[in-house]
Amino acid sequence: MKHYLIAGIGGVLAGALLTTQIAGPLVAQETGDNASIYEQLELFGNVFERVRADYVEAPSDKELIEAAINGMLTSLDPHSSFLSANDYEDMQTQTRGSFGGLGIEVSQEDGLVKVVSPIDDTPAAEAGVQSGDFITHVNGESLMGLTLDQAVDMMRGPVGSEITVTLLREGETEPFDLTMTRDTIKLTVVRTRIEGHAVVLRVSTFNDETYDTLKVELEKAVAEAGGIEKVTGFVLDLRNNPGGLLNQAISVSDAFLDAGEIVSTRGRHPEESERWNAEEGDLAQGKPMVVLTNGGSASASEIVAGALQDHRRAIVVGEKTFGKGSVQTVMPVTQDSAIRLTTARYYTPSGRSIQSLGIQPDILVAQPPRPPVNEDEEAENGPRSQSNFGRSEADLRGALSNDSVSDEEKSQIEQEKAEVEATAKLRDEDYQLAYAVDILKGLAAVDFRADQVQPAQTPAVTGEGSGAGEGGADASGNDG
Repeated sequence: MKHYLIAGIGGVLAGALLTTQIAGPLVAQETGDNASIYEQLELFGNVFERVRADYVEAPSDKELIEAAINGMLTSLDPHSSFLSANDYEDMQTQTRGSFGGLGIEVSQEDGLVKVVSPIDDTPAAEAGVQSGDFITHVNGESLMGLTLDQAVDMMRGPVGSEITVTLLREGETEPFDLTMTRDTIKLTVVRTRIEGHAVVLRVSTFNDETYDTLKVELEKAVAEAGGIEKVTGFVLDLRNNPGGLLNQAISVSDAFLDAGEIVSTRGRHPEESERWNAEEGDLAQGKPMVVLTNGGSASASEIVAGALQDHRRAIVVGEKTFGKGSVQTVMPVTQDSAIRLTTARYYTPSGRSIQSLGIQPDILVAQPPRPPVNEDEEAENGPRSQSNFGRSEADLRGALSNDSVSDEEKSQIEQEKAEVEATAKLRDEDYQLAYAVDILKGLAAVDFRADQVQPAQTPAVTGEGSGAGEGGADASGNDG
């Protein structure tokens, strides 16, 4: 059977977290239980029969067994689950980049449903849902005591229908409601824009399309900027990117590295350890890079950020990442169902595991909350992005004119002024991105190139393997 390696938040974007196989003697061994595995299975059978016979209503045998498997898996970690026929199909659909819902990546923390990140251009993002929010109620009904799958089921519904979610947010004294309209979510995996002479690559998820789309969009943006010679550098924006396919994280990392380790995975058995190395070729052609991260950057995003940081190929700017350093393998168990099981931890090229720790940015830059603008104050003093430093020499009566500057030089000065003002204006819109653009401008001023930097030293990995994980489904979190 074909297995799939996943590097994303536990769960599926529109599905349920459920199960695994019975681990038989291994369970008895690891827990130190001296009772025979057959006695334990007999205990399970007795309880199953008692429930079937005496529960107040006749239960479904299938649902009972799936729930039992679900309990076994979810007791292991938050990311292991059973995928029923519907959930497995949903997961495969999400990998192809289109599904129905609100566009919220969620996980469960201490029994609460926590937003890992909203997906770009979805009802959740447009309504103002933020990474780190806790969802307490859906349409007035509490989510306390529900499994993550049950909570997700409450958030799902027909496209076009309205839903009201109640959120708890750090810094807010009271819960508050947001009303959204469910929609079909079509993931735009890569978006590009030009800021000054920097190319910004916004990667929202790691699905089957990510690397190919990144390559095409990067080449288009470079052409739009007037060629690679005109580009000061690249910003790889991984903020609120919850992860996805391991092989896509490897491909995106490899796109900007000429050599060296990208990531390694180490499982229960040393012989199952694997290591992936970069091949020659850098899409950015040695130009400086900045990677933007925040608390919504998870798993596959952390693999990319960690690889580029360890090789000193990019400066990581922003906030600490989510800290999901485990890999799930999706294993079909029947023709139409599968299990997702945590099978390994992954390690960055320098040998660090980021499980529960995250990637620390090289430069910590928090995104400040946008304060409400007082319209009267703005009318009096001008927009916040506009510089008001008072008079200059040119304003003085009788000041000498500067006739030593040619028209071409004046045009160049005006162009540079416009670029500086555009970056200053960007600070109001996106402070972290403006910071990244300024870093690239500074690196370009000293003619920095990636080939001037010493790569990271890679530690030995016992029982290393080779090759990349096969395709698979996005496990970036559950979506309502």
